[in-house]
Amino acid sequence: MATAAARSSPLPRLTLLVRAYCHLCDEMREALAPQAAAAGYAIDEIDVDADPALEARWGAQVPVLLDGARELCHFRLDHAALAAFFAAAAR
Repeated sequence: MATAAARSSPLPRLTLLVRAYCHLCDEMREALAPQAAAAGYAIDEIDVDADPALEARWGAQVPVLLDGARELCHFRLDHAALAAFFAAAAR
């Protein structure tokens, strides 16, 4: 049985950098959501166009999936890379 602290601890998080009216962003969001949920991860979405520093760094590669500052993939969801990331994180 899980302790109260374990039940209340936040989910690990991934960051998805997106922009409005981006079909690749929509596709990655839809593909990522069920896999992240199954692995127990939450997804934080950030609009790169709302932050000049993010837009300068990542704007040409959107959508971008990040674990902290580490890029997991961009443009399209890399299912193999994501599965490897989740497997490594579970160890």
